[in-house]
Formats: sequence, C-alpha cells, structure tokens
Amino acid sequence: MALAVRLGISASYLNLIEHDQRGVTAALLIKLSEALGADLATLSGHQERLMEAGLREVLADPLLGLETVPEDEVETLAGSAPNAGRAMLALYRAWRVAREDASGISLPTGRRLLLPTEEVRDIFHDRANHFPSLEEAAERVGARLGAAPSEMNHAIAARLRGEHGIVVQVGPMEQSHRRYDAATRRLHLSDSLPRESRGFQMAFHLMLLEAREAVESIIAQAAPSTTEAAALLRVGLLNYAAGALLLPYAPYLAQARALRHDMEALAARFGVSFEQACHRLSTLQREGARGLPFFFLRLDPAGNVGKRFSAAGFPFARYGGSCPRWIVHGAFATPGMMRVQLAALPDGATFLCFARTVQGAPAKWGEPPPIHVVAMGCDIGRAAEVVYADGLDLEKAVVGIGLSCRLCDREDCRSRAFPPLEHRLAVDPLEESAAPYRFAPKPGAKAMRRA
Repeated sequence: MALAVRLGISASYLNLIEHDQRGVTAALLIKLSEALGADLATLSGHQERLMEAGLREVLADPLLGLETVPEDEVETLAGSAPNAGRAMLALYRAWRVAREDASGISLPTGRRLLLPTEEVRDIFHDRANHFPSLEEAAERVGARLGAAPSEMNHAIAARLRGEHGIVVQVGPMEQSHRRYDAATRRLHLSDSLPRESRGFQMAFHLMLLEAREAVESIIAQAAPSTTEAAALLRVGLLNYAAGALLLPYAPYLAQARALRHDMEALAARFGVSFEQACHRLSTLQREGARGLPFFFLRLDPAGNVGKRFSAAGFPFARYGGSCPRWIVHGAFATPGMMRVQLAALPDGATFLCFARTVQGAPAKWGEPPPIHVVAMGCDIGRAAEVVYADGLDLEKAVVGIGLSCRLCDREDCRSRAFPPLEHRLAVDPLEESAAPYRFAPKPGAKAMRRA
C-alpha cells in the first residue's frame, strides 16, 4: 500500500503490475526508480532478456531430450525466478564441461578443461563490466600524474622510473609484447607495438603496482574456482584499470557525449587505439553518471569471440555461432571501414550496430597479420545520440537477424546455415526452396516474421 501511495497509483493496479498483467509506462518506471532507489537499467528488463536468451538456448539443446518449452514459461522463469534461472544456466555450463570431458576433451595430463575464460566473462557480466574501486584507484593515480592525454605516456614512464625505479626500454622482442625483468628493473616493450599500445602496456604495469589492493579485493570477493580463472581475472581487472587510467571516467564521458560517440574521433582525442576507445565506452556504468549503454564485441575471422560485454542488453549466444546477416561478419570484407546496421532480433528488439576491423602486426614476413572486428551497439531508442545513425531511415533500414541459426525462427532466410532446433523440417522433393531449409512452425506457436 505504501509503495502504491508513493507511486500515485491504486493498490489494485500495483498488484496487476506485480503479476505481469499490466505494463509499466516510462513515467511510472522513473517513479519506481526513485521510490526503490534503483537505477533505470535495473528496472528496464535487460537482465531478464539476457537470461531468457540463455534459457532458450539451453532448453533447445537436442541432447536434453525436452519437448518444446513455451515462450511464456521461459519468460516467467526469467522474470519471476531469476535465481532458479541462473542456477539452471550454471548447471548447463557444468554439464557441457562434463560432456566434453567424457568425449575426450581434456588436457594431456588427464586434468579436465574447466573453461576459465567463461567463468571470468561471467564475473565481468555480473558486475555490468564496471568496477567502482578500480575507477577510484585509477583516478588517484591519474591525479598523481597530472598529465594531459597527449602527455600520458611520458608521465607514466616518468612515474615508473621516479616512484618505482623501473626503466622502460623499447626494442625487438620475438615472443612477447611486454616483459618485466625484476633483476634489472627493466620493463621491456616490443618495438612492433604502436604508440598507443605501448602506453597501455605501461599503464598496465603501473596499475599492477599501484592498484594491487583494489584488484586483489575484487578477486577475493569473486572467489574464482581455479587458479587459472583467478589469473585470468587478475589480468582482466588490470586491463580495466589501465583503460580507466588512460581514459578518465568523467572527461571521457563528457567527450563521448560531445562527439556523439564518434569512436575514431574519441580515439584520436585521447591518443588511444580504436579498440581501447570502444572497450572503455562499454564500462561507463557509474551510478548517477551512466554513459549510453553499449554492447561490445571482438571476434576473429573464424567467428571466435574473444571479448563480449553487454550493457545494452544485447543477448549474445553463449554456446554457438552468431547470425551471418549481422554486420560484424560483413565488416571483414571492408578492412578499416566503419560499417553500420540497424539489426532487429526476432523478439522485435532493435539495435544500432557499428563495426570495424582492427589489425595487428605479423610476427614476421609471410605470416598473416592478426585481424579482428570490433563491434558496438545500442538500443535504437538511443540512436539519435550516436553519430552513426545520421542519415539512416530508422524504420526502413532495419535488417532482421537472429541469435544463431539453430535458435532463429525466421522463415525464408537465405543466409541460414542450420535448421532451427525446435522445428521439424518440411522437405518437398518436388520443389527447391530459395532458402536452404524449410521448416514447420512450432506446435501452438504464432507464425514468425519473415527475414
């Protein structure tokens, strides 16, 4: 009753909202945020959508032998019993590890492979890719440096020498980008690294020395299950701290808004790489001073995802490939060029996506250079705040994509690689379809929109 009075609605109407029988208007959502002391991102349903996507992916695994689970049951589980949903996802991950181990995927020593990378990704995801204690540590170190972005590399090198007695030395290195020699107190950096990467490596080492307490506190709270996961988490947190030092929160947020999230302009203004600028943008989730919610993704030409974060609520597929119609794959065909797409998921959620390749230096002549695509995106409702939406018809330029072929119900998709798991194939020897597969609708399901 007290909450209904604070919201200015009747108790019966609040009861209907609590039982998912009435929607929540934007004005009421703001009142709820103020009344409950929660931020809008918490109340927006992004977390439920991410969980729903994960649960659909799990329940569609044919090896589980389940009948088709109705959409409303999945939505109810994610919205009303999130702890049970998280437990189900954790059990499924453990089952997959056990299944792979039983199939012979283990280390030569016989020790089971525990996929620490996925564990660390979950730790970052659960904290919305934002760590206030690391932000504070970076601000303290930045205040000691007192340097403008153009002078940051010199300031970091000077502090390493003056405060810690460490000399930075740049030269040829065959197998490493950075190596610290404790005996000589030399920080060796590869001369193959561009200037912005050298700055990041120096910032990493400085935060290793000056943000150690904050990093170890986070690791202790997260309690990784293996030493490998703990080591990966430590490196990930130090990378975060280095990015926070080079791109201070408030100045970077202000410039991102002023430049309307023009990533190449932002990178140039702060003297960092395109990937560093994008990655930092995905971490701006401070209470009371949030940046525009973006998802961030980096993948290689084989489709392997090396990094992913989703403040925007984009539901990445965890256990399979992504949609071939998504712009992140087409970006490999136009190296160095920004590609933009309005991508609509089957549930109607639409995102402004932009992607560009980044290329590293090959180890030697004759070897292919490492190349990745860095992609970002935000909800279409925030498109006006992003320069890449300029000139786009936000209604007609939309391209339908899916999470992955095996989970996508779109009909007549000519890019489909596999049939959807929850449908029966409809094969007609008298007709060859333009799409690779035709399939019957799920029992009791509404007809899906076409691609």
